[in-house]
Amino acid sequence: MTGTNLLVSLDWQTIIVQLINLGIQILLFKKLLYKPVMDIIAKRQGLVDGPIEEANKAKDEALSMKKEYEENLSKANEEASRIVQEATQTANLKSEKIVEKAKEEAAALKQQASVDIEQQRKRALNDAKDEIGSMAMEIAGKVIGREISSSDQEKLIDEFIQNVGETTI
Repeated sequence: MTGTNLLVSLDWQTIIVQLINLGIQILLFKKLLYKPVMDIIAKRQGLVDGPIEEANKAKDEALSMKKEYEENLSKANEEASRIVQEATQTANLKSEKIVEKAKEEAAALKQQASVDIEQQRKRALNDAKDEIGSMAMEIAGKVIGREISSSDQEKLIDEFIQNVGETTI
């Protein structure tokens, strides 16, 4: 031992041998342990990354399908809305036509009823004139006390009907 009173002494030769030994161990670990372990880690990383990539692809595909579905649903809703609107318009037009036709029919019926009423009124007036004329002739014949000739009777009836017609009109 050379040197001083140090409790620990440094031997350069031992230090160099130790460093060489450490270098050899590092090379051996690198060749025999580090590289195979890194290869195994890389394989495992690949095994883990593969399903993750597939999951991401499936997720992207699902999102794409969801977007397409939402677009189709939106189009379907728009189409349904358009169909409902068209059906409503068609129903409104048909109902308006039905109402218009009913109004026309009602007006025609009202006009026909007015014509019928007028004809019946005239017929009733003519019947009443005839009846009243006949009764007037009978009464006149009884009052006068003699039989009226058929030509006189015709003249009196016509004259009476004329007078009754003028007062009713």
